[in-house]
Amino acid sequence: MKLFAFGLMIVCLHALPYFVLGEDAHMRVHDNLDSNIAWYRVLVKSGELFGSVHATIPQVINGLPRNAYGTEFSGIVWLHALFPSVYAYGLSQLITRVFAFIGMYALLNTHVIKEKTAEWIRVGVALAFALTPFWPSGMLSTLGMPLALWALLNIRAGDRSLKNYVVLTLLPLYSSFVLGFFFFLSAMFLFWIVDAWRRRPNIPLLLALVYMTVLYLAVEYRLVHSFLFSTEPTSRDEYFHARLSLWRSLRLTLKNYIFGHTHVMTIHTLIILPVTFIALYIVWKKKWWRNERLFWQLHVLNVALSLWYAFWFYKGWLPATEAFPFLDRFNFARYHFLRPMVIYVLFALSLRIIWRAWDRRIVSFALLAQLVVALLFHEQIVYRDKPTFRAFYAEKQFQDMKQYIGKPVHTYRVVSIGIHPAIAQYNGFYTLDTYNNFYPLSYKHQFRQVIASELNKNNKLKEYFDEWGGRCYVFVAELGKRYMFTKQSKKRIRHMQLHTDVLYDMGGRYVLSAVPIDNAKKNRLKLLRTFEHDESAWTIYLYEIERSETT
Repeated sequence: MKLFAFGLMIVCLHALPYFVLGEDAHMRVHDNLDSNIAWYRVLVKSGELFGSVHATIPQVINGLPRNAYGTEFSGIVWLHALFPSVYAYGLSQLITRVFAFIGMYALLNTHVIKEKTAEWIRVGVALAFALTPFWPSGMLSTLGMPLALWALLNIRAGDRSLKNYVVLTLLPLYSSFVLGFFFFLSAMFLFWIVDAWRRRPNIPLLLALVYMTVLYLAVEYRLVHSFLFSTEPTSRDEYFHARLSLWRSLRLTLKNYIFGHTHVMTIHTLIILPVTFIALYIVWKKKWWRNERLFWQLHVLNVALSLWYAFWFYKGWLPATEAFPFLDRFNFARYHFLRPMVIYVLFALSLRIIWRAWDRRIVSFALLAQLVVALLFHEQIVYRDKPTFRAFYAEKQFQDMKQYIGKPVHTYRVVSIGIHPAIAQYNGFYTLDTYNNFYPLSYKHQFRQVIASELNKNNKLKEYFDEWGGRCYVFVAELGKRYMFTKQSKKRIRHMQLHTDVLYDMGGRYVLSAVPIDNAKKNRLKLLRTFEHDESAWTIYLYEIERSETT
């Protein structure tokens, strides 16, 4: 228990910088600062936290469907409702990592490595697992899987303790169905079928799986309604994923297997991968296949998950997606979200095999090396060259802009160029641009008219917007897919062609640009003022959209 307590203390210390540094902390921008953190703030301030499935959020795109912001029964939403954003973020990091540590330790201790002498392996691997980078708003969607598996395997083994059902009840409140547990539960249903065929049907396990699935569907009722009952087409209806050739799919398989994925970073390349191969060599050399069945089965599963992920984007799926459009709207590639759990259980088994065959010192070195790698992947280190929370959202600078404009924010709309629209949204501006999982398809087509000429200049941008469109941004061909031009940037826009008359008709009155626009006049834009602030990462050029003669 001393080792366990020490591991728990390290996990808690890992989250300490968010509380010590506050808004001067560094954190992930992609799918975090540029989206989710602003979403929580907009949702809480909108007064529509408990809005109906037909409600809209007027601050975004003249009425973003309330359902686009997900369920009000998510724990992370309530953290952001009760605490300042940066501390809510830190609390979420702490909660997620603590239960990731407890869950992996419990799974290894109860069902994988039961030897008393292997306590240091269990604690070390659980700690390494808990310190992995994870997608922040996913919460326990991936890192909570070991805890869920522990409870389900307990039930399968005949354990009817209340603790198992408490775990299955609470996890849906702090994880996402579509970003993790849909894939976990569907895999567990498949496991149950195979298990029932080989042995006999385990009814308590089946009922537990059904119970957890029903809870998720209840918690995610907005998603269920949008998917099953909404008749209005959304931007997801134009999502297209099946475009890779056979060779590129194979290459992506290898890339995913070796390096992982940004939303489920397993940081296994340097230490864990070689360790698992060494253990595989030992099993082959000593012919331990029968005794180490789980070990080699996890190896096969690990490869299969990377193969599935990559080949989900293979163009051979095209006939199926044309026949069944929902295959495009739902990302079934995410079965690879099971890989963090698979890889770290495989790591633990590999360490035990090496320990049995060779020397404990090698195992200790591998564990320590992986923990060092995990600590080096702390956000304060990885994103040290990115803007801090304070510099990113630049609240004082945007407050100066509000005061300069001098009108109630609900009476006009803005768009951003060279910075994420989430920044304006976080600061209370009403925006015509956005980044969301889905929004009305009719709005996507309307907004496309604004940037049509720019998309025609850049095929990559055109494909990016037309075949996905989650980022409904004012794309400029000269800038490409770059959205963070800080005040150190020397970039200028020289040949922009926006249809600002369409923007004006949509209610757009101002453009917030992070770079100067040399041909602003040709785009009917008038520079009003340049805003700078010591605490901000940006220089903002405030342009007014002038009314065209034909409007």
